[in-house]
Amino acid sequence: MSGNSNRMNKINEELKKEIGHIISLELKDPNLTGLISVTDVRTTPDLKFARVYVSMIGCKNNKQCLGILKKSSGHIRSILAKKINLRITPELVFEFDDSIEYGSKIDQILKDITKDLKKDE
Repeated sequence: MSGNSNRMNKINEELKKEIGHIISLELKDPNLTGLISVTDVRTTPDLKFARVYVSMIGCKNNKQCLGILKKSSGHIRSILAKKINLRITPELVFEFDDSIEYGSKIDQILKDITKDLKKDE
């Protein structure tokens, strides 16, 4: 069974890399601003669907940027089909990954607490 999960991991990593390239180099939407990076891809075992988790830094409107990616998913998928040799190119489902944003908020909170502790000393 681990051979199959290893294959899925390889597919997910390859999809993550290629989708990242396509978003940054081939999507030409002026409303797609900031740095958009693909943080994870999880493909269903039948390869019909792939959840694509993206983080956005400096995007004017995260919901708008995610909407553009969702609208472009067919176009991204067709480019992907030419680049990756899979029997089935999965349908892409974009989701917002706020873990990086969440991590930086926690960092800021910890810095604030440390400052407050140093003031009290």
